[in-house]
Amino acid sequence: MPQKMTVTTKILIWMVCGLILGSLINAFASDVAFIQDYLVNGLFHVVGAMFISALKMLVVPLVTFSLICGVCGIGDVNTLGRVGVKAFLLFMLTTALAITLAITVAVLVGPGEGFDMGAMAQSEFSAPPAPPLTQVIIDLIPSNPIAAYADGNMLQIIFFTILFAICVLMVGETGRPIAEGAERLNAVMMQVVTLVMHVAPIGVFALMAKTFSQQGLEMILPMISYFGVVAVVLLLHATGTLMLLLKLLGRVSPLVFLRKMRAVQVFAFSTSSSNATIPVTLRTVEKRLGVDNSTASFVVPFGATINMDGTAIMQGVATVFIANVYGIELGVAGYLTVIGMAVLASIGTAGVPGVGLIMLAMVFNQVGLPVEGIALIMGVDRLLDMMRTAVNVTGDAAVTTIVARSEDELDLKTFHDPQAGIVEEVHLPHGQPKESPGQA
Repeated sequence: MPQKMTVTTKILIWMVCGLILGSLINAFASDVAFIQDYLVNGLFHVVGAMFISALKMLVVPLVTFSLICGVCGIGDVNTLGRVGVKAFLLFMLTTALAITLAITVAVLVGPGEGFDMGAMAQSEFSAPPAPPLTQVIIDLIPSNPIAAYADGNMLQIIFFTILFAICVLMVGETGRPIAEGAERLNAVMMQVVTLVMHVAPIGVFALMAKTFSQQGLEMILPMISYFGVVAVVLLLHATGTLMLLLKLLGRVSPLVFLRKMRAVQVFAFSTSSSNATIPVTLRTVEKRLGVDNSTASFVVPFGATINMDGTAIMQGVATVFIANVYGIELGVAGYLTVIGMAVLASIGTAGVPGVGLIMLAMVFNQVGLPVEGIALIMGVDRLLDMMRTAVNVTGDAAVTTIVARSEDELDLKTFHDPQAGIVEEVHLPHGQPKESPGQA
């Protein structure tokens, strides 16, 4: 019997409870004024709104500190050099391919189409005109960084923070206290995220209960279509796009790679955290795949910070889904904006559970979609978060292998040896992975 129920299990249980309670209220108490006033529009509304506000509260500080840590973690400007540029460009490429695939599949399948939010959606939200793409590019550079932070303009915040972090590296010893301070502040923000995620089950329950009490069980159908599209695109990206890049650019066998990555994917799925999986990913990439330590120790943590293919896929499908549900036409410019936003935002998406939803709120704001639409997908997001993390660590290892191969730092003998660095058992959250006996 497990000692402690995980947050993921709690969220799934509370999600189902909210779904059932909301559906019962919709079926049997939709006309009872007391329940509607004090429960649905009272307790559920307040708790759900507070949880959404808590998620949005984390965006600016989390992006700022994790970005500074990610860039400064490279070491110095010289190390950024060839390996850094290769890794960065490959991570950006995989993220762009991931969200493009997600939007393409979602537009073809059309999850959420035909679901009418009714008069409620029209009265609560009206879409502002989307800015032209040229203006989005111009607005990338903030004329006043303080105003950008105050207004929560994430594109400008991301641009300024990356520029600032690079300059912290460039000034050398003078910038070291700033980098160390950012590390400490980032650790504190991670703890704030942890606290918020601990109350996530209650927030999800309130959001689900309110949503289903207003919409009824027919809400399940668009949610199933959303879940299915995200799951299919995640699978396509992990076994298709990434493996194609591995074959073409890395010139190694994708099947051997996938077989050796199994333990890492299981660990990532269980923890929902790219950061928590770093030790297992590093060991597998070095001992099982044969990547030299100098490349692996730089690219893997770098990838855990900026490589969020799975999150980008969720953002792409969720954008199409919510646009369909609310009957909003984004158009080509809107979808291009989403692709650009997801690629930039992935740099600042910390590898901890639940942060994808924070970034999704940012994307929704940028393209004029209602942030409250997140409530529709919140319930199924935890399971998808586990799947996304498995895809993320697969991308981290694939890019590390490609970079190592291009730098001639991949031991092909180790890569093709099925017994190399084999792990007998992987201990999930409560322990560390065992070292195999006799391994150097």
